[in-house]
Amino acid sequence: MKYKLRILFCNILSFDGEVVIITGGSRGIGFETAKAFSENGANVIITSKNSKQLKNAAAKLSKTIAITADIRKEQEVQNVIKKTIEKFGKLDILINNAGIFPRIKKLHKISESEWNDVLDVNLNGAFRFTKFAIPYLQKTSGSIINVSSDAGLKAYEDFNADAYSASKAALVVLTKCWSLEYAKDKIRVNCICPGVVETDMTKPFLKTKKDRDFMNNDHPLGRFGQPEEIAKSILFLASKDSSWTTGAILAIDGGQSTK
Repeated sequence: MKYKLRILFCNILSFDGEVVIITGGSRGIGFETAKAFSENGANVIITSKNSKQLKNAAAKLSKTIAITADIRKEQEVQNVIKKTIEKFGKLDILINNAGIFPRIKKLHKISESEWNDVLDVNLNGAFRFTKFAIPYLQKTSGSIINVSSDAGLKAYEDFNADAYSASKAALVVLTKCWSLEYAKDKIRVNCICPGVVETDMTKPFLKTKKDRDFMNNDHPLGRFGQPEEIAKSILFLASKDSSWTTGAILAIDGGQSTK
């Protein structure tokens, strides 16, 4: 009797020929995500309003184009989409990653301009990019991944960054809304919620050994995260390995949000 030998291969993430826009791609999670996509064959467009920082980031990556844009300005957002389509003729994946963190203040001490600035970048910026990307993602049955935060999943005592928490919580709900709105177009919309990750944004909170020890101990797994760990989760949600996943909210926070 003859037997056929079946060999099972683990899937290797491949984005050959796919076109990805990553907002806030010049540093931190955005940069590591751009690096991961480019290493797996994608054509990557990174955006930031800091042109010098953006060009330096793109120079370190393969298959990556830098387009300077202020996410708060509709025309500049439209320009990123326009240049992407002119260059590649399509768009497959949008990563809404750009965000800012405010100065720590209690609610009654926050100025209206401070509140609006955080929401304009973290929430309205994602709205703008998604709005103008949708017509092209409809053509490719594309994917959107919103980068929220575990601060969008629950309240933390003495966190005192209400505008940030509000913007990130809104992204969680919008992910679910958009996943339903565009399911008929086969556009998948998912969301990740990182905990404390070692980036330029979190440097002020990780200055001393005491700060770092506190942050490590605050996570059940005993440490804060690294940008490349977040990037790997983003790649999975954008890949064909998660082809039946939409509207998912994934906490990547060392167990912090479970406390």
